[in-house]
Amino acid sequence: MQLDIFENGREVMLRNDAVHALERRDALAALQACDGLSQEYPDDESLPSLRALAGYIEAAERNRENAFADHASLREAQQMLQASIHGAAQRAFGAAAAAVWLAVSWQDLARRAGSLSFDARDPQDHAAPMWLRAGNWEAAAQAVATIESWRRKPVPLAWMAEARLHVLGLPATWPLLAELGWLSPSLLEDVAQRSPDPLLLRLIRSFEASTGAAEIGDLSWLGAWALIERPDLREQLAPAQTSQHTPPEQAMRLLVELLGLERQGRHADVIARRKELRDLQPSLYAAYMKSR
Repeated sequence: MQLDIFENGREVMLRNDAVHALERRDALAALQACDGLSQEYPDDESLPSLRALAGYIEAAERNRENAFADHASLREAQQMLQASIHGAAQRAFGAAAAAVWLAVSWQDLARRAGSLSFDARDPQDHAAPMWLRAGNWEAAAQAVATIESWRRKPVPLAWMAEARLHVLGLPATWPLLAELGWLSPSLLEDVAQRSPDPLLLRLIRSFEASTGAAEIGDLSWLGAWALIERPDLREQLAPAQTSQHTPPEQAMRLLVELLGLERQGRHADVIARRKELRDLQPSLYAAYMKSR
């Protein structure tokens, strides 16, 4: 936050000293600047936020090499950063600069949480979501990869899908997105909201707006529906791993097979698979036949 010291006087100059020290994450200089501002302008409205941030980075520096002993300690640190420091940073730096400053703090917590295992009862008490908060996508993916059977667990699967959307892009992430839809449609919606590729959210909104989508229901059917709207996605969706053999999964696999059979001109097999799709999900079958 840069202000015109000639226009605003000594109070702004002293406040800027504190802000600049905080931007450098120099705790000692920040605390000294806060003391100077307090002595001359004890009622300055920025002081509580500046002092909170200075105290936070001082404690963070002390604890930088100390791994969290347990999930409860990590949870307490996350709550403090989110509930108190987030708002103070926005008041001190403004929204854009605060996001950059806070990313460093989330990375510090993620590093200290690296040895903690994933607990499905409190899934957010893990390094991966903090790496995501910090925008370090590769570190987030590496943290998820340490979770046993992460691809069978909705929350870690969502974390990995979000990380890969940023690292590898939407085409390479479609298998994970299809699997996530089968396991947790609500988490798929959350990931789509933060996707760097707007195509994913556009497809979801188109799915929701279509008549077939209203009859089908939730986003577990997105993978199957997407193949009807975008047959070119077949090669990207086909590698999705076997999940729970639910109707949405069966429908997507049927459509992958149907598109392949159509290319090969295997008419009798196409007719047989179409009947399977009709019996499985009539609305999806109707949408598929409209495009034929």
